[in-house]
This record gives sequence, structure tokens and C-alpha cells, in this order.
Amino acid sequence: MPTTLVTNIASLVTNDPSQGDGSPLGLLTDAAVVLDGENIAWVGPAANAPAADTTYDAENRSAIPGFVDSHSHLVFAGDRTQEFNARMSGRAYSAGGIRTTVAATRAATDAELEANVTRYLAEALRQGTTTFETKSGYGLTTEDESRALRIAARHTDEVTYLGAHIVSPDYTEDPAVYVELVTGEMLDACAPHARWIDVFCEKGAFDGDQARAILTAGKAKGLHPRIHANQLSYGPGVQLAVELDAASADHCTHLTDDDVDALSQGNTVATLLPGAEFSTRAEWPDARRLLDAGATVALSTDCNPGSSFTSSLPFCIALAVRDMGMTPDEAIWSATAGGAAALRRDDVGRIAVGARADLALLDAPSHVHLAYRPGVPLVTRVWRRGAPVA
Repeated sequence: MPTTLVTNIASLVTNDPSQGDGSPLGLLTDAAVVLDGENIAWVGPAANAPAADTTYDAENRSAIPGFVDSHSHLVFAGDRTQEFNARMSGRAYSAGGIRTTVAATRAATDAELEANVTRYLAEALRQGTTTFETKSGYGLTTEDESRALRIAARHTDEVTYLGAHIVSPDYTEDPAVYVELVTGEMLDACAPHARWIDVFCEKGAFDGDQARAILTAGKAKGLHPRIHANQLSYGPGVQLAVELDAASADHCTHLTDDDVDALSQGNTVATLLPGAEFSTRAEWPDARRLLDAGATVALSTDCNPGSSFTSSLPFCIALAVRDMGMTPDEAIWSATAGGAAALRRDDVGRIAVGARADLALLDAPSHVHLAYRPGVPLVTRVWRRGAPVA
């Protein structure tokens, strides 16, 4: 692959504090980047840029690292429009709606599931997402969970086993037996296709003891934990995440002071998913509280057919700034470097020598426009692994 000089960048978010203004964003003005194969070879002022095989003129637009979406549920079939319509007419959200998607996903062919994954990934890529995690969780049988992970693994390395999304409808009367399945036969079949293990620790799903057993079994099989925690109510999820050194506790809507302290002192990232609150009219997570305490915060889409049917991280950035107390700088960092931290990656989410050459060009003079102009398709060009894709 030839080297490419992307130059005449009005404002470049590097997420490298040694660059530019020295802030966490490492903001450079009048900047340039050299892409060499799949990696970044040089970053700095455009006036000092080295020669490259080809040149791309950014025409005084701004550029950011490709978004890192560390929480999505893309292997599914079916539609929940009626549920959304009813909810917007006054019915509250609960975890039980997942069963509708489980039935549709079980009935779908592999080709239908893969077509959905491909469609939503292309949709996200057009909006600047170059790294993503996705989960199983809509099969809830050994066969359906393992096939979901096989399909996901064809598209990303960040694959999560979520057999513990809810108790399978087949085991409603005996959830303990389902936990045995999730930690036994199903785990054995799924572990070879996944990097992570997740559990929905919530009323109506799995309690703290069940969640600990599931995540501990996953760790024993070489899967690293992450957890759906404290979304619908206060609960043990965040404390369990920190105790087990989970990479991420996701949702974090209902937090005690002890929960916030644990997140600020541990290695677990608090991943906030504002699309879910928007789509369910639920209480917003308090990002300001977490940031002021020193916790690491990520922003992700939670793209799923029930509670957050969006693949747009720009939209989530706008929500986080408007309704969760984040500044535009904090929101862009959380959707890039924060997502990378939630996946325990240092090769994505930043623009630095040696990092992966993932770059999104905005038709705007500053990254602030992502929140300033909500709903406007500002991403005009994307490079993923050094190749232009949009």
C-alpha cells in the first residue's frame, strides 16, 4: 500500500497529550498525518510534513480518530417497532422485550443474520466508526449462541459471549439450570469464538451471585469480563465489575457514591450508552459525576433492536453533551480513546505514530460541531487500516 499524506487539516484530535495544545485531546491546528500501510507513520504540523506517495488535501476540515464503539448487539433478526411505538406512548421499558428478538433470531438463517451484521457495520462505518465490539445474546441456546459468535468473528476481533443476556424462555421456571448451561456446555462451545464474556446483571435478568458465577467461569476459560451494570436500578453490577477487574461496566445509570468511588479507583471503564436512555425515556447517566471523580468514561451506541436502535456515535456524542453533563472535548475523547480503553486497546482511538491508521474527516472546522450540529452527517471521508472506505 502506498504512503498517503493527509494534509491541510484545520484541527486534528490526536488524543496524544504530547501533541499540540497539551490537552487530553492533543489538539493540533494546521496539521497533517502520514498513513503507511495499516499504521500511522507521522503526525505533526503540515508545514513540517514529509513527502509521501500520494497526497490528500483535507481543505481545512477537521479530523478525528475513528470512533471505537465498545458496546453493540448486532447479531439479531426481527423488528421491535411496535414495542418502541408503545413505549413512546407511555409503556415503560423492561428487560423482557429481549425475548421477542430471541424468537426471531432463532428462526433466522445464518445468511440473514450475517446480512444484518454487514448492513449495520457499513452504516456505522459511514459515520466514522472504525472499531467495534459486538455480542451474542439473542439465541440463548448452545447452537444459536455459538453461531452468533462465529458470524460476529468474521467481522471483528472484539466478540463478546452474552449467553447471560436474560434467562432463556426455555428455562423460565428453573433459572439455576440455565446458569449451569451458560457456564458449562454453552461456554465450552462459545469460548473459542470470543474474547469477552458479559452478563446482564439486573432485576429480571441475573442477580449478583449468578453474575459472579458466570463471569468467573468465563475467566477460567480465558474470556475477560465486561458487564451490563446498574442500568434499570441500583444493584451489585458495578462493584462486581471492579472486583473482577472487568474491562468495562456498561450503562452505569444508577450509581451510589461507593460505586463511583470504585470506578474512580479501579481499572474498569464506565461505558455510558445514551442511545438507550433516549430510546426508553429513562433517567440519563450522570457523566459529570463520574468524570469529576476521576473515572474513565467511554461512550458507545448500544446498537440493538429493542432499546437503542442507533449505530451513530455522533448522535450519542450530541446526547452526552446536551443531557449528561459532558463537554464536547470529553465526549469526543470518550467515543474514541475511551472506547479503546473499554476494550483495553492502545492501537486504536488515537492518532499517533504506530497506531492503526483509522481517521475520520469532518465537514466542519472543529470536532465541536459533532455536538453543535446534531443530526447532520458531518463525516465526509473515513480511512480504516489506512484504506479509504467512505
